[in-house]
Amino acid sequence: MAISKVVSGPQAALEGVADDMTLMLGGFGLCGIPEQCIAELVRRGVHGVTCISNNAGVDDFGLGLLLQQRQIRKMISSYVGENDEFERQMLSGELEVDLIPQGSLAERCRAGGAGIPAFFTPAGYGTEVAEGKEVRVFDGKPHILESALTADFAFVKAWKGDTAGNLVYKATARNFNPMMAMAGRITVAEVEELVPAGELDPNSIHTPGIFVQRIFQGEGYEKRIEQRTVRTSTPSN
Repeated sequence: MAISKVVSGPQAALEGVADDMTLMLGGFGLCGIPEQCIAELVRRGVHGVTCISNNAGVDDFGLGLLLQQRQIRKMISSYVGENDEFERQMLSGELEVDLIPQGSLAERCRAGGAGIPAFFTPAGYGTEVAEGKEVRVFDGKPHILESALTADFAFVKAWKGDTAGNLVYKATARNFNPMMAMAGRITVAEVEELVPAGELDPNSIHTPGIFVQRIFQGEGYEKRIEQRTVRTSTPSN
């Protein structure tokens, strides 16, 4: 019989989170972000944390809520747009920022979960990204050495999950979540729908439950869009 990893909600799921920890948070923009875990981090008031995330949300949502409360000491990310407070803190020196090419960030998380300590990549060679890093030439092309990333806690958001922690992501929410789920010492999954173990099609599971320590079903997800672009319809003749 599968061990149940279900906890009552975000408060129980974040037990043990403390100041100065390193946290991974899945999502791309506002798509697939662990909204309720972020809200609980704000409520707990943890400070000095290092956040590994593709970006920092927007001013009043996602990781932007943590930035508003000055809870983040360092951001390890690949995109800094859409958030004025992020920009202000970075330019003023209040926030330490490590910018990483997006593919390198994803691979560094995946490598951390796979137990690979480092890898060589051509991305970033000849730029500030390469400063202080080992360079080797493969097939005549320079590559830089990038180290793997892991975290004390990884927070991910899935569409469906079962009581054993198996996860299925929906559409573009399958972004950084699968890699980060592998790389947390403790991985917390919040899901829109929680089902009994055995109900998910094994061929459709994106994150096996072995990587997940805690899971809960969330409610009332906002699923905001950063920039909604529409066009005026043209009446047909």
